[in-house]
Amino acid sequence: MRVSNWKDYELIDTSAGERLERWGKVILIRPDPQILWDTPKKNPLWEKADARYRRSSTGGGSWQELGRVPPVWSVRYGDLKFRLKTMGFKHTGIFPEQAVNWDLAMGLIQKANRSVRVLNLFGYTGAATLACLKAGAEVCHVDASKGMVAWARENAAESGLSNRPVRWLVDDCRKFVLREQRRGNKYDCIIMDPPSYGRGPGGEVWKLEEQIYTLISECVPLLSRDPLFFLVNSYTAGLSPAVMEYLLGVLVAKRFGGKLSSGEIGLPVTQSGLVLPCGGTAVWQAE
Repeated sequence: MRVSNWKDYELIDTSAGERLERWGKVILIRPDPQILWDTPKKNPLWEKADARYRRSSTGGGSWQELGRVPPVWSVRYGDLKFRLKTMGFKHTGIFPEQAVNWDLAMGLIQKANRSVRVLNLFGYTGAATLACLKAGAEVCHVDASKGMVAWARENAAESGLSNRPVRWLVDDCRKFVLREQRRGNKYDCIIMDPPSYGRGPGGEVWKLEEQIYTLISECVPLLSRDPLFFLVNSYTAGLSPAVMEYLLGVLVAKRFGGKLSSGEIGLPVTQSGLVLPCGGTAVWQAE
């Protein structure tokens, strides 16, 4: 399993459906459905957390402040800097396990030693976008949430990357991809981090495992003649990394050659010395 190497983030312990985490100097407890074990909570920080997210029996949940949590604070990953806050549905603004993919993208872009254009779909608060910008790429960042795109721009400013070549777009990702097809625009790299579940504009249910083939196939025409990589993330339990790798194989590798890889990504747990699985990634990359 691929794991990240953080200094400003630490997964201290896990037990009874919860994570005990350090984000900079802020200690949080958050729910996690993967944590099925009920091991003893020996670490004293379980009793000294600054905030805990509690789920509601009727759906959703809320943060319970136990100490002093800043309205906004920052953490660093290498040269990248991210603004965090306790937000709805237990999140803070970044997924720390994704740092392994930020490193992968940066390495491939730097190694290419040429001009590189990246399309980051479902870009959220921009961590992958920042990594690609830092590596020297030109990035098109797309997310349907105006607030998330604004947050991504703030993160770029925090990281000193505001002057890099980037387009910040608030748009439906699939509609944007279809328009880019008609425009004839091309990209050397595509990063796709779609949600597991959602609802369309007409209230229709959207499930990733039912849409992922269409999403990837519609992106393939946007690849340049000499593409560098195509990276797909998933937090959907029913969509394994191997399935995503197969999709990239039939849709991308058959056309461009190259090599495929996939696997789980995770976070090391300080207390146990084990690794918490945190989703999956599949990657196609040029030889």
